[in-house]
Amino acid sequence: MSAAGVTATRVVTRPRRRFRVALGAGVALIAAWTVVAVCWPVLAPFDPEAQDPLSRFLAPGGAHLLGTDQFGRDVLSRMLAGARPVLQVAPFATALGVLLGTAIGLVAGTLGGIIDEIVMRVLDAVAIFPAIIATVLFVALAGRSVTVMVLVIAGAFTPIVARSVRAATLVEREKAYVEAARLRGGSTIREILPNIGPTVLVEATSRFGDAIFAAATLSFLGLGQPPGSPDWGASVSDNRLWLTNAPWTVLAPALAIASLVIGIALTADSLRGRRERS
Repeated sequence: MSAAGVTATRVVTRPRRRFRVALGAGVALIAAWTVVAVCWPVLAPFDPEAQDPLSRFLAPGGAHLLGTDQFGRDVLSRMLAGARPVLQVAPFATALGVLLGTAIGLVAGTLGGIIDEIVMRVLDAVAIFPAIIATVLFVALAGRSVTVMVLVIAGAFTPIVARSVRAATLVEREKAYVEAARLRGGSTIREILPNIGPTVLVEATSRFGDAIFAAATLSFLGLGQPPGSPDWGASVSDNRLWLTNAPWTVLAPALAIASLVIGIALTADSLRGRRERS
């Protein structure tokens, strides 16, 4: 093989290798936190709710690897237990938002005309309304629960996903296979849907990371999990006053959020890069 051929092979191989490494790291982080969310009662060294006033603000080390908080609760145990509330909300909110957004965007993009115009104007109106105000109103009316958090986050994601899916649908509906399906009386939506699958997959992974942040933010603001919950957002909120004196009480849940979001971002970027190269 010539030197030019070897160089070209290396240039092609390097992005593929980086893709595999990034995707593997992202999937590993997501899988690790998923296992923690399911198995934390076995993994946690202490009861995350157990208080010990004599052990307040112990620095990391010894029996308490990540220290204790203002109530003497083990920070590591609370960090592990906090994975479950987040992963009870984010996947379901993402799935619901992507499902609704895909259905709306696919129908609007396929039908076009006045239907598309009406749908897009409604989505514009929804997107303009401040999400935090809508969240406060919804929580005030429906109460604070996991179901409410799922519905609020899914509602915020639906217009974003719908716009992305509609754009992909507008591209696909001009292709020959769609016209052929239309001429033979087949369903154009059924023909288009498999071909926008990569777009839907990228949207799902991207929105999953956003859902983690959204769930943590709602708990931080007191609109999600109740105060005192080991939920990562609630833990950051409960301990933010002690950031100077006991930074480990805030850093542990904050780094947990960051690591999971980084894992999702690596996965989403890898899938996006693969779609663009294909």
